[in-house]
Amino acid sequence: MSAVIVEERPDTVDAMLLIEELEAHLSQFYPVESRHGFSVEKLINQGVAFFVTRYEGQAAGCGGIKLFDREYGEIKRMYVRPPFRGYGLGRLMLDQLAAYSQQHGVTLLRLETGVHQLEAINLYERYGFYRRPPFGDYRDDPLSIFYEMPLGGQ
Repeated sequence: MSAVIVEERPDTVDAMLLIEELEAHLSQFYPVESRHGFSVEKLINQGVAFFVTRYEGQAAGCGGIKLFDREYGEIKRMYVRPPFRGYGLGRLMLDQLAAYSQQHGVTLLRLETGVHQLEAINLYERYGFYRRPPFGDYRDDPLSIFYEMPLGGQ
């Protein structure tokens, strides 16, 4: 497998295309009030570390991590394009985001995902995430599932 993950600004052409595809996909399943993904501008303004996965040279996926001091890191904008699914790229991105968090002294990851994202839910649970109540500014939403995972033992 020839996959490389590189930190990039979310306003690069490839990053914006991936975010746009993800948003178009999610809009089929969730109303605006149940979509919590950051825009490109918000990713930059909030200081989210953003990464693009390239598989055999093609932009195949992305993911970001927003650090809340050393309390936890929140995974944002995880996406793998459909033709690239099944190659383990989601797991590679989670490895990257976990390593980045640990390098910055963070030992807990959290995330929100939608109830219709079955592939993502399976990935997160296989990786070691477990369900938890809403965190931060999130509120109960029947279309959201919240997860967390301590780092260091996976």
